[in-house]
Amino acid sequence: MAVGNVESLWARTIFSPVPVRNAFEVTVERLAQSIRLGVLIDGERLPPERELAETFGVSRVTLREAIKALRDVGLVESRRGRGGGTFVVSPKVQRPRPADQISRSLGHSLDDALDLRRVVEPGAAALAATRTLTAADRASLHRYLDEATNCQPATRRLADSRLHLAVAALGGSASVTAVVADVQMRLDELLRAIPVIPANIAHSNVQHAAIVDAILAGQSVRARAEMEDHVDGTAALLRGFLS
Repeated sequence: MAVGNVESLWARTIFSPVPVRNAFEVTVERLAQSIRLGVLIDGERLPPERELAETFGVSRVTLREAIKALRDVGLVESRRGRGGGTFVVSPKVQRPRPADQISRSLGHSLDDALDLRRVVEPGAAALAATRTLTAADRASLHRYLDEATNCQPATRRLADSRLHLAVAALGGSASVTAVVADVQMRLDELLRAIPVIPANIAHSNVQHAAIVDAILAGQSVRARAEMEDHVDGTAALLRGFLS
C-alpha cells in the first residue's frame, strides 16, 4: 500500500471535522497545535476561509472567531490587499519554566505521557516501515532528518517534533498521527526546559538516522526497536533531571 505525501497526511490529521460540541475551542486547538508542532510553518498562508470551514465542519463565523483568537495571541496575522490572507507566525520562544516546576504541575500525567509515547511511537515507526513509500515520501523523510540534524539549538525542538510527526504520518493512519501529535504537545514544554547537552544531541542524531534508515529499508522490527531505544533515552534524561 502506497501512502500519500507526508504533508497531506499531516493535514488529514489536523484538518478534519471537529466535534459539534466545543467546535470553537477544538478549532482553536487544532490550528494552534498545527503551528506549535510545525505542521504549519512561519509565513505559510492558511487555506481560504470557506475551504477551511468546510474541512472542519464548522460555520464561517466559528472559524473567524477561532482565527481571531489565534491572531490575538500572535500565532497568525492577517494581511490585506493582493496576495493577502491569514498567515502563520512562528510562536516566540519563551523562557521555559524550570523542569522540576513543570514536573510538579504535570504530576502523574508525566509518567502517563512517557508510557503512552513508549507504546505509540515505536508502533508508528514499525507501521511506517511496512508501507510502500513514494519517492516524494522518501525525499520528505530525508529532509526532515536533515533539518533535525543540522538545525540551530533554538529550533531543535521544533525540527525534532516535525521528524517524529513525519514518521507517524508515513504509517498512513490519521489516528496514530493524532496520538503522536498529542504526546509531542504534552511533553513539549518539558523537553524545552532541560539543558541542551551536546553528547545527548549527537546520540539523538544517530538514533534518528537509524530509525529513518530502518523505515526506508522496510525493516519493521528494527524500526520499532530503534524508536524504542530513542524514546527510552529521552525518558531517562527527563527523569534524571526531574529526580
